[in-house]
Amino acid sequence: MSRTILVVEDDATQAGNICAYLARNGWEAQSCGSAEEGLKLYEVLQPDGVVTDQRLPRMCGVEMLGKLRQINPLVKCIMMTADGSAQTAVQAMKAGAQDYLVKPVVLAELNMLLERAVGTARVQQALRFHQQGQAQGAGVNGLLGESPAMQELKDTMLSVIDAERRIADGNLPAVLIHGETGTGKELVARSLHFDGARHAGPFVEVNCASIPSHLLESELFGHEKGAFTDAKERRTGLVEAADGGTLFLDEIGEIDLGLQAKLLKLLEEKSVRRLGAVKELRVNLRIISATNRDLEAMVRQGKFRSDLYFRLRIISLKVPTLRARGSDVLLLARHFLESHSRRYAKPGLRFNAAAEQVLAQYAWPGNVRELRNMLEQTVLLASSLEITPTQLALCPGLSPASGCDRHFEGAGKPCTALPRNDAGLGDAERTLVIRTLERTGWNVSRSAKILGLTRDMMRYRIDKMGLCRPDTLDSMPESCPACTLTGLPDAAS
Repeated sequence: MSRTILVVEDDATQAGNICAYLARNGWEAQSCGSAEEGLKLYEVLQPDGVVTDQRLPRMCGVEMLGKLRQINPLVKCIMMTADGSAQTAVQAMKAGAQDYLVKPVVLAELNMLLERAVGTARVQQALRFHQQGQAQGAGVNGLLGESPAMQELKDTMLSVIDAERRIADGNLPAVLIHGETGTGKELVARSLHFDGARHAGPFVEVNCASIPSHLLESELFGHEKGAFTDAKERRTGLVEAADGGTLFLDEIGEIDLGLQAKLLKLLEEKSVRRLGAVKELRVNLRIISATNRDLEAMVRQGKFRSDLYFRLRIISLKVPTLRARGSDVLLLARHFLESHSRRYAKPGLRFNAAAEQVLAQYAWPGNVRELRNMLEQTVLLASSLEITPTQLALCPGLSPASGCDRHFEGAGKPCTALPRNDAGLGDAERTLVIRTLERTGWNVSRSAKILGLTRDMMRYRIDKMGLCRPDTLDSMPESCPACTLTGLPDAAS
């Protein structure tokens, strides 16, 4: 990644030395000899940082920095001066300089200050970008759902937000969000932040399961240069980046016991110490965590600290599964269908009645995430305006035991009815034999081949079950409403 620095120095030799040293350390440095030229170059180059002398012809460095801040209020500038007095340093810092150096400049120190300044700028820029993107559509009112379970969750969230606005010291309680994978725990966390008292601050999300445990501590708390083998520069941790806002720890149940102790200290003392540092820094943040694991069971097993668990769950929220949300399934399905239709420029897509019945009856082991991603594939591959059951790529093998009496295959495959919970193996066998015979027009040989039996074994089952060919189609069992076939394998397969 290109890193550009503008050097404003009227001493050509000094400017050349600075640019050459910065180039050897991975920067793209360009110099000029006056503040006026520097202002013009800044708008053209849009550099990551500026290094300027205080004494320049006509316009001094402090005055130039004031004009730069009119162009970009977040400009990162290092001021160089031959005057090491405190008054000069105060003037530079008041003007908005990130830091200052007394001449003769130690180039290694200048490089270190630039690394720190540019790194901070990029973190701030990333946080602003993510905060603006996350704020769009965030908030309790942005959570789709009208089922009693979702309404109860939203009412609880609004009560929490209303109570937090009346907290005098601004020290908001920790929140622990429970729920299966894909239920939308991160959306709940964002809603609490963007509707809450800290909405103007950053929202920093950390997935504890996606970062190796030996790296997670450095990611959270940061480190000093030389703290460990690869620590070649100081790094600000995500805890510091969330100062003034919210730190969201997703999959909190995945962190190890050693890091749990440090997290407990952060919650209790609101202070953080970078790896390799001596001094502790005070932070003002709110922590929201989420998990799909049973933390109480982990506490009993000694895998999760009980003191941390009770500190995290001052407020506890349970996000309902999609299968427990009733009519919300179709509400969300139509919403995602419309959203994906706009994205892929396929307006007018709609579900037919059979597809809606399949959506409503499916167990949704992956919850809302599964529904959204499955419908993206459906829209992408749709060849007509009407969405049918065979276009829904469902995953029956992942479905939990939920009392559902239907079995779903994938896209392009039909579905077959399973026996209900009160039916035994004999009933299941009888149903399978009857449906196989129906499909083959009661051809015993073909039915035996489909089921992997000999003709005699098939005849034995027909006689044992007392089956006989029906005289009319009306006497045949009802077929699966979601498809025209019974879902049995072909005799040729």
